[in-house]
Amino acid sequence: MELKIGAHISFSKGYFQMAKDADKIGANAIQYFSRNPRGGAMKDFDAADAAKMLGFCAERGFAPFLVHAPYTYNPAAANESLRDFAKRCMREDLERQQEIPGSYYVFHPGSHVGQGLDIGIEKIADVLDSVYFDGMRTTVLLELMSGKGSEVGSRFGEIARIIEAAKCGDALGVCLDTCHVYSAGYDIVNNLDGVLDEFDRVVGLARLKAIHLNDSMTPFDSHKDRHEKIGAGTLGLDAIARVINHPKLRSLPFYLETPNELDGYGREIALLRSKFVG
Repeated sequence: MELKIGAHISFSKGYFQMAKDADKIGANAIQYFSRNPRGGAMKDFDAADAAKMLGFCAERGFAPFLVHAPYTYNPAAANESLRDFAKRCMREDLERQQEIPGSYYVFHPGSHVGQGLDIGIEKIADVLDSVYFDGMRTTVLLELMSGKGSEVGSRFGEIARIIEAAKCGDALGVCLDTCHVYSAGYDIVNNLDGVLDEFDRVVGLARLKAIHLNDSMTPFDSHKDRHEKIGAGTLGLDAIARVINHPKLRSLPFYLETPNELDGYGREIALLRSKFVG
């Protein structure tokens, strides 16, 4: 089995250049922002450029593309205009992804900003139902969060409740972030099997489609979102190697979001490939 691993790559020079940049660093998986991460306007779609990327990546056996929603979306917001902004932009993002079939679209569930967890979950489910459409060729993934402030989605049960509340719940998946889950209080360093068993009971491992592979700058159960380079943080290289080799995870695609440029990602990919038992 080949390790499917890549990184968050800049989309600024187009689809095909992004794919070539990924290949240059030994990646066979790509994550990119759907638009400016602060929520700006979309670039015009270049069908020829996208087709070149799709062909290039298909020839090299790339994993599904993971498209990340901007951080400015807050589907749980109390302010109706902010929720309308999230609905409009997420729908635009997903309509664009019709041109990249089989891709994943990951988003942060949002923060309830004092309204309470129940209301936050209800609003996130409403946004998901608003942006879902028949014939959608992209799977929407809820990202597990670190639990800072009033974030929704740092507990497996909260993710399960969002999925259950959404009418489109059967079509949803999950993205696990190693930094977030450790910061949220799930000890994947000392009890990875137990954490995965709990996830399976509460959410279902069949819904787990992708993993953000990050070390953490902060201690266990810190509820802070501070990514660190692989092996330089509180998780450590050995724990991350256990994640990529775990029989319940090793077939999934892994996407690095560590504080790196392309060459740094290349070094991390090479390091992790050396730790993978194929």
